Amino acid sequence: MGTRADALAAAAREFDSGAFQRTLARRVAHRTESQNPESAAALRAYLGDEIAPSLAALGVRSQVFDNPLPGKQPLLIGRSDEDPALPTVLVYGHGDVVRGLEGRWRNDLDPWALTVRGERWYGRGTADNKGQHSINLAALAAVRAARGGRLGFNLVWLVETGEETGSPGLAEFCAAQRDALAADVLIASDGPRLH
Repeated sequence: MGTRADALAAAAREFDSGAFQRTLARRVAHRTESQNPESAAALRAYLGDEIAPSLAALGVRSQVFDNPLPGKQPLLIGRSDEDPALPTVLVYGHGDVVRGLEGRWRNDLDPWALTVRGERWYGRGTADNKGQHSINLAALAAVRAARGGRLGFNLVWLVETGEETGSPGLAEFCAAQRDALAADVLIASDGPRLH
């Protein structure tokens, strides 16, 4: 069984190899503007084509759900049950971003392309919230690798795509999915905050 130091070393290798940067760049390229009614397909694709495969690589089965409110953004639940006797951790994140505002970024930056300048990373979603859930996924992968393919806890993953528009339907969805989302610990990282 690996140690905490093993997991931290695996995470450092992921970052130092450039793999984390490539993953985040791919996610930033998804134009997931929840305020734009034309982004419905992009929001669903982000969950189904980007997040679901990342969860599957961790042994997490997932499903994309329609929002309980008609015309609102989809949500995803992922779940990995290692042992009913273990605690369950619920991780929350959102895949939507505010409008890209192309042409209004300084220094000819493109909101849909990750740009690294010195120690700063630019791109829509890097600070809210694609960066955070990318870090969480990379951390879980490092823990799983260090522990021989196990996390040591049960995992529930919730990603919404309407946070930037006030999370329409999230309360109703969580109430309907109460049992599926039941957990002992909640990790909600959003913007610069960790709750």
